[in-house]
Amino acid sequence: MDDKTSDETAALLSAYDEQMRGVSPNPPAGVGYEQDGPLTRTVGQFRGFISAPRDVQLRGAALDALIARQRDRFAARGEAVEWKIRGHDLPSDLTDRLRAAGFTAETEETVLIGRAKDMASPPVLPDGVVLRQVTERADMHRIAALESTIWGQDLSMIGDDLAGRVAAAPDDLVVLVAEVDGEVVSAAWLVFRTGTEFAGLWGGSTLSAWRGRGIYRALVAARAQIAAARGVSYLQVDASSDSAPILRRLGFHAVTTTTPYVWSPSQEMAGP
Repeated sequence: MDDKTSDETAALLSAYDEQMRGVSPNPPAGVGYEQDGPLTRTVGQFRGFISAPRDVQLRGAALDALIARQRDRFAARGEAVEWKIRGHDLPSDLTDRLRAAGFTAETEETVLIGRAKDMASPPVLPDGVVLRQVTERADMHRIAALESTIWGQDLSMIGDDLAGRVAAAPDDLVVLVAEVDGEVVSAAWLVFRTGTEFAGLWGGSTLSAWRGRGIYRALVAARAQIAAARGVSYLQVDASSDSAPILRRLGFHAVTTTTPYVWSPSQEMAGP
């Protein structure tokens, strides 16, 4: 990595830390926020979420107490919770302390950031594939069915989540589907972050029979066009090992990693 690239990556990471650590100002109906010191808890959705600054500024027993309060709060609600940890977060023993409190690490992903204007281009699609923006609840549940098929688990909650977010703040979310003869073969969404220079790219899952044909790249290009037209400077992705190489070829920069640490009531019930 040359000095210019290193400087750009550092600047992107700094902007990410300053602007993307908070929560959406427009939560769906039934979803609320609770503050606990440096943390913000999101409650009332299919899995709770903990937002934190890069450094929570607590150490030792004080940090253990903060972690325990989050676990116990969600235990009282009967909800699972995710605490997303970035690879450069502090203190360095935070993940050890989360594990000691019963949190379990899920799959690590790479945080990539690119400039929207550099990614924006007319989407190039295979013959027979059509992109369509959707807003209806029925379409959100078609997307959830697609995700459930691809990942081999019940992800029906995605449909309710997307529908609720569109209802609460329709300008904050753009949902696209790629269809073949009316069948959804891929879906992705663009999340605008009010008050920031960023928008997030989420989804992008494609049925196995349609992978390798450029649909994922087309969905990135289409969302980048929409974001650039809205004046967004940066696109951010938490990318899987499958998606990260594609995005890096498109010009995205890897700035850190992210790992969900998850606690659920079922873990407590299993117990030692």
